[in-house]
Amino acid sequence: QVHLVESGGGLVQPGGSLRLSCAASGSIFRLEVMGWYRQAPGKQRELVAAIIHGGSTSYADSVKGRFTISRNNAKNTVYLQMNNLKPEDTGVYYCMKPGAESDYWGQGTQVTVSS
Repeated sequence: QVHLVESGGGLVQPGGSLRLSCAASGSIFRLEVMGWYRQAPGKQRELVAAIIHGGSTSYADSVKGRFTISRNNAKNTVYLQMNNLKPEDTGVYYCMKPGAESDYWGQGTQVTVSS
């Protein structure tokens, strides 16, 4: 069993920054593949950023150049650095770890970008 806990969300003005953290515990071998998703009100959950084997990263077009995903395997933690935030970045952010039978999700952290 894997337990994921997100933190770092909050209210920020447009142009501001936040750093989200996802702490993993339980039956973890390595955080080889992890993803950050977000769900805006009334919209489907979408993939924002992912980090895969070897440290390669990928991003949604809407966040490229503004968001950075990284991980610290020693701390079993994955991060999402979000810069130059826009109102359309508002939503609940979730981290996800693929599992053998089903994926593991955290409870989410709210990010609100508003003046």
